[in-house]
Amino acid sequence: MQTRTPSARRIRRLQTVSEAQLRALSELLVDCVEGGASVSFMDPLPPARAMAFWREVAEGVARGERALLIAEDDAGIVGTVQLVLAQPDNQPHRADLSKMLVLRRARCQGWGEALMQAAEQAARDCGKSLLVLDTASESAERLYARLGWQRVGVIPGYALLPQGGLCPTTIFYRELEPLQGAQ
Repeated sequence: MQTRTPSARRIRRLQTVSEAQLRALSELLVDCVEGGASVSFMDPLPPARAMAFWREVAEGVARGERALLIAEDDAGIVGTVQLVLAQPDNQPHRADLSKMLVLRRARCQGWGEALMQAAEQAARDCGKSLLVLDTASESAERLYARLGWQRVGVIPGYALLPQGGLCPTTIFYRELEPLQGAQ
């Protein structure tokens, strides 16, 4: 399998989500579910269901409840990650990292690491000092551990894989260091 190095690589936080971006994010989600990613959806994932999900995310972005980051190359959106910023009153310092997705054609090219680093920076920018995530992916577990995330433990039989069958999930957290020069 040949991998290509993108000529243009960009990660940015969306403040609003356009129709074209909703379509691209929906295609990304369908691609990941078809590839076996356990990200809350079953295979086959109807495009309309994927679009409905991203419309809900876009509404949360507009309300300031979520931060949505996208990774793009010359062909368009290749990855995404979210921070769920809206937390209970006693947890204003925390955010949940959610739906870290990379197109199958773009995997193993550094997109996941770049998205994670951008999400951590966005969390700091939003005043968050603790991030939490869960994953059912062993390759994602390796990435998170390499980036300094702490493994809490595994919950067996947590969810169904997209094609069926129970899978465990692993819980991670990361305490964010303050920005240089921040008090």
